[in-house]
Amino acid sequence: MALNRDFVGRTYSPSPPYEVSRVKIREFAAAIGDNNPLYRDKEAAQAAGYPDVIAPPTFPIVFSLQSGGEALVDPDLGLNLAMVVHGEQRFEYVRQICAGDQLVTTATITDIRTAGRNELLTVRSEVTTVDGEPVCVTYNTIVERGGAG
Repeated sequence: MALNRDFVGRTYSPSPPYEVSRVKIREFAAAIGDNNPLYRDKEAAQAAGYPDVIAPPTFPIVFSLQSGGEALVDPDLGLNLAMVVHGEQRFEYVRQICAGDQLVTTATITDIRTAGRNELLTVRSEVTTVDGEPVCVTYNTIVERGGAG
């Protein structure tokens, strides 16, 4: 069954604040196998001009779908979570994410389309500080395998 195209254009309430910690950054960097000292050493990050350690570029995947998460489990969307895989992601940065940031995400479903027997759902998430300072925009494509037909 195809996903409900009426969901395209829906924007979801901002997520609760996500507090970026040194521990989470370090754990994420370890998980992706990146030993960059800017992700692990506050002094190295400060020497490079940052207030604290910075997060790897793909770090927002940890929290960027929080805002639109309610849509993904909405039965009216018709998404079979058992058949979902991560398709692709990209990020457009205004500034680096640093330890100590408190970030909120506002998600919009921007596209739902069929590709072969798969359904592709794209979510655009605007990430800002709790004070409204833009940080980045994430684009995540979720694939429901064998969903079309």
